[in-house]
Amino acid sequence: MIVLVKEIGKAFFIGVLIFIIVGLIEYANGYDVFRGDNFWERFWMNQLYSVVLYGGNMLYFVYLQKKYDKNIYNSKGLSQGVIGAVLISIFSIFLLRIFSEVILKGSNFTSFLANEKAAYYYISFVIALVVTFILYGFYYYRYKQESKVKEQKIIAGTASAKFDALKNQLDPHFLFNSLNVLTSLIEENPEAATRFTTALSKVYRYVLEQKNKELVTVEDELKFANLYMSLIKMRFEDSIVFTVPETISNPEAKVVPLALQLLLENAVKHNMVTPKRKLHITIEEKDGNLVITNNLQPKQVVKESTGVGLRNIQQRYMLLTDRPVLIDETTTKFSIAIPMLTKDTMTMQTQDTFISEKKYALAKEQVDKLKGFYIHFTIYLAFIPVFLYLNYISQAGFPWAIFPIGGWGFGILGHASETFNYNPFFGKDWEERKIRDFMDNDN
Repeated sequence: MIVLVKEIGKAFFIGVLIFIIVGLIEYANGYDVFRGDNFWERFWMNQLYSVVLYGGNMLYFVYLQKKYDKNIYNSKGLSQGVIGAVLISIFSIFLLRIFSEVILKGSNFTSFLANEKAAYYYISFVIALVVTFILYGFYYYRYKQESKVKEQKIIAGTASAKFDALKNQLDPHFLFNSLNVLTSLIEENPEAATRFTTALSKVYRYVLEQKNKELVTVEDELKFANLYMSLIKMRFEDSIVFTVPETISNPEAKVVPLALQLLLENAVKHNMVTPKRKLHITIEEKDGNLVITNNLQPKQVVKESTGVGLRNIQQRYMLLTDRPVLIDETTTKFSIAIPMLTKDTMTMQTQDTFISEKKYALAKEQVDKLKGFYIHFTIYLAFIPVFLYLNYISQAGFPWAIFPIGGWGFGILGHASETFNYNPFFGKDWEERKIRDFMDNDN
């Protein structure tokens, strides 16, 4: 209801502007529309035309948005929008004239049809079409600005996810705690300290070797999980019970590297681990997945989880396969299943393929933008003589055609600026430089 009232308000406001502009044009030609007995009649009829034409075209625009979504501004969506706007405007004007002549003035419907002339539609049709194109231009501009904002959010989110992934590959607290354990072991058990140091160096070597790979074998990842948990168990002694499968049906199947480390670390970080309340962590193979399960005994005082780690794993798998990462949480346990990938289950083989597809998508988007602009510009050029002809046959001393031609021309310039990524006021790379400045600014 609120949206309906707002749209009617927009239509009414546009109607007032049209009434004033047309009134000024007629005044310049010697006819004072702002005086006379029929002023309010002309005004309210003008508003009725404005609301009906705006409403019809807006409903059609909403329909196109639902049908084409973001592709509404490509050649197909734009051509259907133009044709639909023309037909809706003509039909709406016809209905409004029936209402005006037959219902309000009491004319016979048959005689109305017999006396109807195309000239009665010229001015209303041109005004409706110009306003429609201006609205299309406005929504197109708003759509592009929103797309830019979304794109920057995605870029920022991706950068944040990559940053958090690097942070979570081995938490600084893990290193700090490991060094504390090592310090105590050196005094109490030098032999254990040696084993601990060797295992710690192997953990970091694996991280450095695998962190930039897209996939590693399940066998390698399970070996690393055992090595990683050996360090954790030295810190918590016998308070952690860790179980892994002895064999895997397909050891050459692939998983995202360091996913197990992140999930194991989360289990330790978010649960109490004491000799009386042991943490049981199990890794098992089930339905082509590696399922990591732990009993739930949440810490009473713990920093609220952001969920970045799990989202990071999910996003990395989304780039590689249609199979989802499954999360199951009850009051007593938490489990997460990560797919074990083979050639048959991978939808994207390499990072090069992903980059190639992104380049193709960006190139296709640019081609669609160019097609949309050229179609828009062609339609504009085709309508210039129409406006001039209507100005001529109206026998008006004032060249009112410059208003729709000039207004639409500004819309063309805005569309060209967006298509060719050029801003005459700020320069071509102003936006990129400002975004970079804000991203580099810590405040």
